[in-house]
Amino acid sequence: MTAQPPSYPVTDLFIIGGGINGCGIARDAAGRGLTVALAEMNDLASATSSASTKLFHGGLRYLEYWEVRLVREALIERETLLRAMPHISWPMRFVLPYHKDMRFEGDTPTSRLLGVVMPWMKGRRPAWLIRLGLFMYDNLGGRKILPGTVTLSLPGTPEGAPIEDRFTRAYEYSDCWIEDSRLVILNARDAEARGAKIMVRTKVISALRKNGLWEITLDRDGQTETRHARVLVNAAGPWVGDVIQQKLRINSTEGVRLVRGSHIVTKRLYEHDKCYFFQGTDGRIIFAIPYEQDFTLIGTTDAEHDSPDHAPVCTDAERDYLIDFANRYFKQDIMAADVVWTYSGVRPLYDDGASSATAATRDYTLKVDANGGAPILNIFGGKITTYRRLAESAMDKIADHFPGLPAKWTAGVALPGGDFPHDGVPDLIDRLRQDYPFLTAFWARRLIRAYGTEAAEVLGDAREADDLGRDFGATLTAREVAWLMTHEYARRAEDVVWRRNKLGLRMDAAQIAALDAWMQADKTELMKAGRR
Repeated sequence: MTAQPPSYPVTDLFIIGGGINGCGIARDAAGRGLTVALAEMNDLASATSSASTKLFHGGLRYLEYWEVRLVREALIERETLLRAMPHISWPMRFVLPYHKDMRFEGDTPTSRLLGVVMPWMKGRRPAWLIRLGLFMYDNLGGRKILPGTVTLSLPGTPEGAPIEDRFTRAYEYSDCWIEDSRLVILNARDAEARGAKIMVRTKVISALRKNGLWEITLDRDGQTETRHARVLVNAAGPWVGDVIQQKLRINSTEGVRLVRGSHIVTKRLYEHDKCYFFQGTDGRIIFAIPYEQDFTLIGTTDAEHDSPDHAPVCTDAERDYLIDFANRYFKQDIMAADVVWTYSGVRPLYDDGASSATAATRDYTLKVDANGGAPILNIFGGKITTYRRLAESAMDKIADHFPGLPAKWTAGVALPGGDFPHDGVPDLIDRLRQDYPFLTAFWARRLIRAYGTEAAEVLGDAREADDLGRDFGATLTAREVAWLMTHEYARRAEDVVWRRNKLGLRMDAAQIAALDAWMQADKTELMKAGRR
C-alpha cells in the first residue's frame, strides 16, 4: 500500500524567505495569533541578511537624496531596537574627518542644487552642509539614549592617531552596531516560540491559487510536501522577482534592482573602539569599523548584480577600490595581503528607475496582489534597521483579510536573551565569569554578545572546560554546537562559524571540516533530542 503524504491544516500566513524581513513578519504575525509557516531554501540569513555592514543606522548619506521619511523612521527605530536586543546591538560613535579642500564628483539632488545656487561649491560638501545634516540626524528621531554630535580636534587624540595629518577636524556622531545574522535567528526563534513553523533547507517549488487558498508545493529535505495558506508573503529578497515570475507565474510590472555590496576585513587597524565614516571623491562613503574584537571591517561598495543565482563575491576590483578608498585617510597603507576575509551581499532594491545603484532608494515597497483570489504580499527593498516597521506595515497591508487582528506589539519586546538593561552587558559578563571561572575574557564576552541571558543555559552545569565536550577551536565546544543545532536551526559548519558566530575568522579549514563532520554524524540524534 502506497504511503500517503501527511495532511496539514490551512495556515493563515505562509512566508517565502528566511531573511530578516521574512522572520520579522513571522514573529509579528505569530504574536498576533495568526498561524504562520516560513520556508527558507537554505539556512536562515544565508543571503543578504548576513552580508550587511552590520549597522542599525538612519543612513546619514540618504539625507542628500532627500529621503527624510526613511531616515526619520530608521533613527527612531535605533533606540527601540537597542532596548529589545542589547546583547547583539550596542551604541557606536562614528568619526567623520573633514578637510575643506575635499572634492567629490557625486550626483545627488543636494549637490545639483548647490551647483545651481552656489556654483563655486560644485564638487564639495561644505562644512555647514555636513553640520546641518548631522543636526537633522540628531533631532529627527527623538534620541534619548545615544549621545549627540560633537566636533573633534584630531591632533594628539586617539581618533586622530591613525588618520593622515591633513585631517585636523572631525565630527563625531552616534549610530548602533547589530549582529545581523543573529538578529534573523532570534526573530525566527521568537516566532517559533509564539507558534510559527520555521522550515530551513525547504524550497518552494510552486504556489498556485486554488479554491480561494494558496496551494504551496515544497521540497523539504528531498521530500515533497503540500501546504495550504490563506495569504502568501513573498519575502524572498534577491529572489522576489523570480518567485513572482517562476514560482507563481504571475505577470507583474514591479521590478527589483540587484545591487551588490562588498566588504573586506583586515587585522585591527587602530586601537580605539570608534568607527570612521570616510567620504570619497566619487560621492560615495565607506565605513571602517572595529570588528570581532581583533579585526577591522571596511565597506561597502555599490555595484549592479545581474542575477540572484550568481553568488555575490567581492571582486579584486572591489577589494582594491575599498583599499584605495581607505588609504586616502589612514596613515599606514593597507595592502591586499592584509585582507583576511571578504564577503558580499545582494540588496534587492525596489526598481525606482534611479540613474545609478548608489542613487537607488533604500526604502521598502509593499505590494498586495489579490486579483486572482487568494492574496499575495510582495516585499521589495528595505533596510535592516527598519525591519520591524516593515513587518508592521506588512501586517497593515493584509489586515483586511484577518478581521479582528490584534494591535501592534513588537516595539520594545525583548528578543531571546535580550531581557536586561541596554547598558547591562558588562554586568552579565562579570556574572558569567563568576559562575564559570574557566571562561577567558574573550570567551565570556563572545557568549554574552551572542546569547545574552541565555549564555548560562548554553553552558549548563559545566564546572570546567572539559565538561563542554569536544573543543573545535576558538572557544567553540560540542555543547554550544549542540545548542545551535537544537535551538537555532544550524545544520552545517558554515551555519555555525559564519552566521551564528564569526569564529571562521579564527578557525582553520581543517577545524571547520572536523566540525562539519561531527555535526553530520550527530545530526540525527541531536534532531531527536531537540526541536528540529
